[in-house]
Amino acid sequence: MSTETNNASQLEGIILKTNLKQEVYRKTISSFALLKEVLKELAEEYREKLKDKVDENVLPTFQEKGLFEAEFRIGGDMLIFSMHSNVFVFNREHPIWKLDYIKNNPLNAYCGVFNIYNFLADSFKYSRYEDLGYLVARIFVNRENHFFVEGKRQSSELVKDFATDELTKEYLKDIIETTVQYAIDFDLLVPPYDQVKIATVEQMHVEINHSRIQTGKRLGFKFNSDDV
Repeated sequence: MSTETNNASQLEGIILKTNLKQEVYRKTISSFALLKEVLKELAEEYREKLKDKVDENVLPTFQEKGLFEAEFRIGGDMLIFSMHSNVFVFNREHPIWKLDYIKNNPLNAYCGVFNIYNFLADSFKYSRYEDLGYLVARIFVNRENHFFVEGKRQSSELVKDFATDELTKEYLKDIIETTVQYAIDFDLLVPPYDQVKIATVEQMHVEINHSRIQTGKRLGFKFNSDDV
């Protein structure tokens, strides 16, 4: 094969991958915008239902934090929805490669991703930068708007409908409501005694002012609800 042929093939590959990734990125951006729309609607819906039943300061709130991030606070929990700006493909051991949908067109395996993290709302209120948050779930979406949701324990069952499921408002609402429910269900655990038995003067000074000794919940998604 000539050098000219090699160069032409290389350029074709670059063009294909570049166009593919741009296509996935645009789809991910539009899907994340839809997710933020659902978050806003859910916050308003929850506030209406809860306004006479709980204190004003724990009512759900939604805040858009730019193109790639949004916050949903409810009670003592803060859910951070973060879109990664890059496009990913899966390692060869991932069960996605067993699907005919991917075998017939491997380009369908390229996905954008939304990460959902759970933090304590007080961690942000009191600027407790050392506090811990946990990845609750990841949503993967490809150029055809097909998606699946991944918890910590990945299995073939989680991707089995990737070939048919398209990310709609209804699916997003279900994912978010499930995430909110699990965040609320997992309570703050007392840290082990040995973990907090020694403190520095600086930690104590900060603790007195803002209750800022490192805090975090053991938390997981529905597939791994107690495995952190």
